[in-house]
Amino acid sequence: MMDWTDRHCRFFHRILSRRARLYTEMLAVPAVLHGDRARLLRFDAAEHPLALQLGGSDPAQLALAASIGADAGYDEINLNIGCPSERVKSGAFGACLMREPELVGDCVAAMKSRVKIPVTVKCRTGVDEQDPETALGELAARVIAAGCDALIVHARKAWLSGLSPKENRDVPPLDYKLVHALKRRYPAIPVVLNGGLAALAQIGAELQYVDGVMVGRAAYQDPALLLEADPFLFGEAAPASGVAAAVEAFIPYVEARLAEGVPLHAMTRHLLGLFNGFPGARAWRRHLATEAVKPCAGVRTLRAALAHVELDSMRDAGAAASSPSGAVQSGGNGKQPRLTFSI
Repeated sequence: MMDWTDRHCRFFHRILSRRARLYTEMLAVPAVLHGDRARLLRFDAAEHPLALQLGGSDPAQLALAASIGADAGYDEINLNIGCPSERVKSGAFGACLMREPELVGDCVAAMKSRVKIPVTVKCRTGVDEQDPETALGELAARVIAAGCDALIVHARKAWLSGLSPKENRDVPPLDYKLVHALKRRYPAIPVVLNGGLAALAQIGAELQYVDGVMVGRAAYQDPALLLEADPFLFGEAAPASGVAAAVEAFIPYVEARLAEGVPLHAMTRHLLGLFNGFPGARAWRRHLATEAVKPCAGVRTLRAALAHVELDSMRDAGAAASSPSGAVQSGGNGKQPRLTFSI
């Protein structure tokens, strides 16, 4: 998610889930090739498993950017051809590439020829006037033939003409059954479902048909969802006993970044939705929004915000997140599911 899932966000989300595969915000290939790589590609070792998400349409340039990402230590290279933003359209990549499955296949093949780590594709079911079944089928056939290691499908069209990027996240109807059918067609290829997933019960139901799920804004806006994911999906204890404990676990990272000159608000902006639905959540958000931006803001500011939350009312992550069946949910291929965080 562009401008959202930066390294600070990802480090905090790793505190919430050991199992989730984290994704960078989408980086345009020219930025990787010619920009400040040390800043753009920087991540903490704790973030693994971590995928580098790229936006581009030139096979040679994508191959070079993928090689740079692999050398930097990423676990996966993901080509995003699902983003409908104006910035992406003007650069001739993103969702508009749904119209060019052959080119996308060439891009995947070029990246596969340069890296040994998995290369995956994130797509829509089509754009504008395209028939979704035909568009998704053609795209899938091309990239799978080119060696794509997994296909992540946002199960709705993107209307590049007539809808804003925000509207494209909500207005076109979801079609999960189309993604289910894709999985049946390609049983050997991991198929991951994205779009509209906001509750673990819903995720568990969809994992009967696909190999994994990708959760974006729902987990960003309510990070406690991620804290419940490991127990529900994998039968493992959550990394932290609750969301307040997760904030405490984040503090050493905050202290280290503050010492490097990173402003507090650059990190705490990712925590604003953490206590949604609990007494004191509004005061928590207000305190961080007004105080964390001040030049002198530090760990005391974060702890003062935490003091606004009525911690006695917080639910325990492990107790709240157990699977109703008492068993690990499995994906469409019978294996443990792939939980990813991106958009």
